[in-house]
Amino acid sequence: MDKMPKWADVLLIPLISVILALLASGAVVAFIGENPIEAMSIMIRGAFGSAYGWGYTLFYSTNFIFTGLAVAVAFHARLFNIGGEGQAALGGLGVAVMALSVPWPHWSFALIGCTVAAAVFGAAWAAIPAYLQAKRGSHIVITTIMFNFIASALLVYLLVNVFRVEGSMAPETARFPAATHLPNAATFAGFLGFRASTPLNISFFVALAACLAVWLLIWRTRLGYEIRAFGHSETAAIYAGINPVRITMIAMLISGGLAGMMAINGVQGEAERLVIDSVQGAGFVGIAVALMGRSHPVGVFLAALLFGALYQGGAELEFEMPAVSREMVVVIQALVILFTGALDNMVRMPMERLFLAFRPSGAAAAGAATAHHSADDATKPE
Repeated sequence: MDKMPKWADVLLIPLISVILALLASGAVVAFIGENPIEAMSIMIRGAFGSAYGWGYTLFYSTNFIFTGLAVAVAFHARLFNIGGEGQAALGGLGVAVMALSVPWPHWSFALIGCTVAAAVFGAAWAAIPAYLQAKRGSHIVITTIMFNFIASALLVYLLVNVFRVEGSMAPETARFPAATHLPNAATFAGFLGFRASTPLNISFFVALAACLAVWLLIWRTRLGYEIRAFGHSETAAIYAGINPVRITMIAMLISGGLAGMMAINGVQGEAERLVIDSVQGAGFVGIAVALMGRSHPVGVFLAALLFGALYQGGAELEFEMPAVSREMVVVIQALVILFTGALDNMVRMPMERLFLAFRPSGAAAAGAATAHHSADDATKPE
């Protein structure tokens, strides 16, 4: 019997964790002599108070949806993929290669081609740590972290020596052709007040489609069942005939592909060229998003929206409240990650005890059933 209802695990515990994180953040803001209530109102207004704020909030959320889904898929196979940063960076390389090498007739075709390229490049970068884990026993956490740094160095080399525009000192590719530019929010939702400078673009809907696809994969397919079974018990999965090497490789390939797809938002949709550090930490934020979202696509979407709001609201807070520096905003974001991830049991264990305390009838019924079975056993003939 579960210690608490499913809704409490998915909604109540993350909500309490966020509230505790915001209270701790308020204490930090008060410590530096600012009004925490005013700071919170600035963040909320900056993230949700205008079409401008919504545009940036959803833009950041799109990145976090992709990286959060990437980590979530790996989690279901009990694989801790910390390589989303490098996989997303290589996904950007795939987008750049596809956008610059093919004469696309329309943005819709370019979106499909760049999405496939981003997923393939991201999956390829995840395949090496996956193989080392499956065949050589190398720990996936160590190898994926190492590959983040290798990806960063590789991308710098390519942008400086291969893709840099001749005569330019900027380590970036040429601007993508106009036919590859994705429609932004001003194009498809201008009636809501979005402007041409809004970074939110059509890739947001690709992220929503990815949420649906992951849900169907994990809970409505045989492969998804095998991934979850392997994650719950590798020994039982092997006994049932599930190949651990196959599941490890497939789960990590899907995870890397989802992380790589983040590039269609930032590289193709917003920058329209590949620059250094196009990921900007979204791969690591995806870990917190997956943890907070309980590795469920709906939870990942809601957690990504929260972190998108924190990023956009934090930028507005830094602008309107000069005493709150950029580093202080990072502290606030880190506190949310800390409470929703590392300190999850600090909320979970008291809540489990609370729900158990308010279920005396269930406990009594369980006790009565146990006594009944014991009595039956005692009366059975030897």
